[in-house]
Amino acid sequence: MAGGLLGEGAIECVLFDLDGTLIDTAPDMVAVLGEMQAAHGADSLPYERARAFVSTGAIGLVRLAFPAASEVRHKHLHAEYLERYQAAVCIKSSLFPGLNDLIETLDQGDRPWGVVTNKPQRMTEPLLAGLNLLKRAACVISGDTLTQRKPHPAPLLLASKQTGIEPASTVYVGDADRDIQAAQAAGMATVAAAYGYIRPDDDPAAWQADALAANTKELTKILLKAVNLDA
Repeated sequence: MAGGLLGEGAIECVLFDLDGTLIDTAPDMVAVLGEMQAAHGADSLPYERARAFVSTGAIGLVRLAFPAASEVRHKHLHAEYLERYQAAVCIKSSLFPGLNDLIETLDQGDRPWGVVTNKPQRMTEPLLAGLNLLKRAACVISGDTLTQRKPHPAPLLLASKQTGIEPASTVYVGDADRDIQAAQAAGMATVAAAYGYIRPDDDPAAWQADALAANTKELTKILLKAVNLDA
């Protein structure tokens, strides 16, 4: 792993990817995919297989579920998926175990935290609001806030402007290679969330993050030490 940026007490702000890192959205996203497959006469995918692809977003899920569809049909299916998902964005989705306590500790310790995701705003904000997180976040950067999306560093740099914390004093946590690439390009410390939506061909250890969290307990330990709240 890379090192040096994630020193003890060196971090003032924590930024999270959304799906597969902060919130377990797979129950709702996979359920919508199954409903779509049933509506179109296709067999549903096994839950664990579909779950691993949630980090690829709606486009990736639709391609996984309808691999033989033409490009034109994929566009229509993608639009249908987004419409269906927008109506079911926060039914069974929840914070990953232990992360509510982590957020509480950050709030109580006056350590700002925020979200930078490729998820569209019309899904991101209702999801966070449904879990009582939207007004607590120091920033929420969605996939359509800017024209650039991760792995471009621009969304993370905008997050730094909104939080008022320099990138060098910020850590970003994500469960995809593009998350780590974006944060490194922005000059932030990085943590790979290996508990997230990891596809079979993914190797989080190869992403060269500053730290690797196998579960949310490890993530909490890493982050609280970094922001000097582990006493």
